[in-house]
Amino acid sequence: MKMVSFNAYRTIGIPGVHYIKPDNMFKELETIRQADIVLFPETWQAPALVYGLKKKIFPSIESLQLGFSKVEMTRALWTVAPEHVPYTEILASTPSNIEKVLETFPFPFVAKEVRNSMGKGTFLIKNEYDFYQYANQNDVLYVQEYLENDGKDLRICVIGKDIFTAYWRVGAEGEFLHNVAQGGSLCFEFIPQEACDLVLNVSKQLNINHAGFDVLISGGHLYILEFNVLFGNMGITKSGLSVEKAIYEYLLSEFVPPFPTSPTTKKVI
Repeated sequence: MKMVSFNAYRTIGIPGVHYIKPDNMFKELETIRQADIVLFPETWQAPALVYGLKKKIFPSIESLQLGFSKVEMTRALWTVAPEHVPYTEILASTPSNIEKVLETFPFPFVAKEVRNSMGKGTFLIKNEYDFYQYANQNDVLYVQEYLENDGKDLRICVIGKDIFTAYWRVGAEGEFLHNVAQGGSLCFEFIPQEACDLVLNVSKQLNINHAGFDVLISGGHLYILEFNVLFGNMGITKSGLSVEKAIYEYLLSEFVPPFPTSPTTKKVI
């Protein structure tokens, strides 16, 4: 199987991969045409690869395009699992909409930048000053209700058609964010099966085949906060699991046709 990758870090452990720098894509079109599958293109590359060159890509184009923006992601989640999405308003940052948010959401509430990850661009809004600061720096208001929780959430990672791993992210004492990049710790025990079932169902409906879903339990109810296509591997590596191996096995099962069996020879009696 001929594979081209646009992300050397994400595919370093996968055999037989030819790396191309994303900026050189149009200089390497012939190499790309010869590839059976293209791995980890950037979002801007995906339409040309899929619609222009008719290439199979991994992660799926749905993963890349929905994962690129929290706005598109949330709208997709509203279609397949609305009861598992926190109450969210997505509005242009105008004076009237700023006032609407302040009239709608009690403090504290959560505001996010539409394109960010690892906990960056996520803010706990405690008062009007906090919100005006956020609104003045963002063209789009992405605002969610604050959900009471016990200081932890779940990261559930999907690779291919299966749950690859799941773990709790436990926030440091007194911290709003649970991300490992923000000082959170990991626990791989006592993972609720219903959370894994929810994520697997949503990922199949949206054709998401490589993502880390963030799931919060509040009041006994499951909420999908977001998903990240390029999820962090720090905690996974410490657990002894290999993301690259799981990706490679999925690619072999999904994109390599099974070898034909040899014809049987009938014995003549």
